[in-house]
Amino acid sequence: MASKLVVLAIVSVLLGYYVYTPIPEAVEERWKLMLVDAAFRSLEHLAELTELIGFKHYMEMMMVLTVAESVDPSSDENVNVTDTTFNKVPVRVYEPISHSPGLRRAVIYIHGGGWCLGSAKMQPYDLLSRKSATELDAVIISVEYRLAPVYHFPDQYNDVYTVVKYFLQRDVLLQHSVDPGRVALSGDSAGGNLVAAVAQQIQEDPDVQGEIKIQALIYPALQTIDFNTPSYQQNENMPILPKTLMVRFWSEYFSCDKLLLQNMMANSHTTLESRSLSNFANWSIHLPERFRKDYKYMLPDRGNTDSSARIPGVFDSRAAPLLVGDEKLRSLPQAYIVTCEFDVLRDDGAMYATRLEKAGVQVTHEHFEESFHGAFMFITWPTDFAIGQKMVSHYIDWLRKNL
Repeated sequence: MASKLVVLAIVSVLLGYYVYTPIPEAVEERWKLMLVDAAFRSLEHLAELTELIGFKHYMEMMMVLTVAESVDPSSDENVNVTDTTFNKVPVRVYEPISHSPGLRRAVIYIHGGGWCLGSAKMQPYDLLSRKSATELDAVIISVEYRLAPVYHFPDQYNDVYTVVKYFLQRDVLLQHSVDPGRVALSGDSAGGNLVAAVAQQIQEDPDVQGEIKIQALIYPALQTIDFNTPSYQQNENMPILPKTLMVRFWSEYFSCDKLLLQNMMANSHTTLESRSLSNFANWSIHLPERFRKDYKYMLPDRGNTDSSARIPGVFDSRAAPLLVGDEKLRSLPQAYIVTCEFDVLRDDGAMYATRLEKAGVQVTHEHFEESFHGAFMFITWPTDFAIGQKMVSHYIDWLRKNL
């Protein structure tokens, strides 16, 4: 009996040690976040093992989470849900069953997941789309773009661009009873990156018939120049998105080249040519002082740049939309940018908000001091967080007032 108690005590201590992760006091529901993070880390460790033994690529194993959360396109009393394609790109369409007279709003939504994971079919995205469609009386187009490691940049970007351009055609808008002047482009994390990139490029396409009225970027990833911003340093080991995972997402977006990943991790991936872009993401200039804190700016090390020099797209503005001049920003639509204090991507969003404002774009920058990356999608049991519900509520309220 005594030996069993000893074993139980040891197992309990080890389990507690594994689950416990230091989390800032400002974060609410800290123990729930620790448990969610423990589950995430378990899957990550399994993914590392399967890749090490050559069984599966790391990201292919991580996709288990996406598959496990997928739901069928089920209509209900409020929303008609269908899976279809827009110019050969899969989309899930949510259309309100009852609506007020006249044309509707529309939101083209781009899911997150580091360009490697995620799906429009995941339960949190499905719930968000249903809620948005019902509360806004809006058509929601949720895009199912291709993912790494099978597909790399610019495939993800091209899929989203294709859907947006297709949907903005007058006959397509009419088919869905959508007002051409009330179309929004929205996305979280990697989806926010794709929203910003497409919004920049599509305004210059003479073949696009309509326009985007507003853009909503939820904790977007926006630059590939510097992975040592204050938020990357402050939140290096923060659940749900530690620096190692975010940098790996960036690396996989472009290539499976391990040297690129190694150089990005060391922040020594810039080239001589890319140095000219550094000022666009210079946080000592563009980051509000309250986010800089006591961190000291250093120009990223040029180091061994063979990998980034031979892999196209690493510093392409379609992949890193912060890396453009002000002239590209001036004609962009009104923006809603959400950042979280405990998120490696905080400074990307904050710098973009600052630069857009300086370029004359109307911007609402909402910063959640008590929140963390991924919270926007933690709205379904058992990973429902009060802060996630709050963020979604604020997001829908902003769309209601501005779209």
